[in-house]
Amino acid sequence: MKLAAALLLVGLPLVAQRKPGNPLDRLPSNIEVLTHFGERADISPDSQRVAFMTKSFGDAMVADVKTRVIRCLTCNLPGAAFLRVMHFPTGDYLLIGPDHFEDIRTSRERDNELWFLSKERGAKPVKLGQKMSEGAAVSKTSLKIAFSQVHAQAPDLAAGASRLIVAGLDLSGGAPRLVSRKTVYESKDRNCVIEGQDFYDNDSKMTFTCYQPQGMAAVMGLDLKTGRVTDFSRASGTYNEVEGIFPGGQHTLVEADRQCEQLGGKRGAGNIDIWKLKLDGTGRDFKRLTNFNDYEGGKASNPVVSPDGRFMAFQSARTTDPAGVGYGILLYWFKK
Repeated sequence: MKLAAALLLVGLPLVAQRKPGNPLDRLPSNIEVLTHFGERADISPDSQRVAFMTKSFGDAMVADVKTRVIRCLTCNLPGAAFLRVMHFPTGDYLLIGPDHFEDIRTSRERDNELWFLSKERGAKPVKLGQKMSEGAAVSKTSLKIAFSQVHAQAPDLAAGASRLIVAGLDLSGGAPRLVSRKTVYESKDRNCVIEGQDFYDNDSKMTFTCYQPQGMAAVMGLDLKTGRVTDFSRASGTYNEVEGIFPGGQHTLVEADRQCEQLGGKRGAGNIDIWKLKLDGTGRDFKRLTNFNDYEGGKASNPVVSPDGRFMAFQSARTTDPAGVGYGILLYWFKK
């Protein structure tokens, strides 16, 4: 008896098998390769350029979407060990990373901090004097950022606790500085470890990921005026990490393992693909955008949406690598 027939006979779900091969060899017509190296893309305010990291603890680069010319932003800083690069609406950059590389755990957790980099050619990064955890949210319209902290950066927090902080960037003086820091949400334990992602609705709301026990995650939203928190993914026991938000704030991108229901495999941050989620609070309107996880060892991750809404940038990744590691930046065109 064939496997499919046997599964149906005993009442078990039919599970598709992942295919051999490289998903880059079978890209649909609306996806193209921008670079053959790099990770953690971010798109410029005018949607003309994509900034990205060469590697974890590496240099920040920027690629022109039309000409494909790539320029290094931090190569004038010996031993650069940055993890992320993001755009301010002014065209300047926010960098995240340690002062120097010590070891993966120490440099990514205890020593991770925020830097400002001017858009002027030849500028060098300036420390903002703020330790933080993982990624940050940067407003599309103002000099407002949000970031999280855990015990490694804030000893006053209990082990397992985390908090989300909103601050402003002041460029009026001789050196950039963070001002008006305010804790807007706090988790007391590991049932929800916070990572901020995006502001929306005129900076009155924001999305964040709630990392949960057993390697799961949920898409959360926070109303900065009322303090109300919403679980947008509403899918306990699954992995849903919120990523770039669409203009208008009605939808967001999500790294999710929902395809494992058909493909099988271990749930969590390893077997993920990119999905689009409507932020209506029902958790029902998920649409799959990429199919990299249909292939053995493949996944797509770290997507961001262009401010004009025409495309997203994301990275090709491998299921066996740590989160954030990528092997090239791709463009997914919603409309050319």
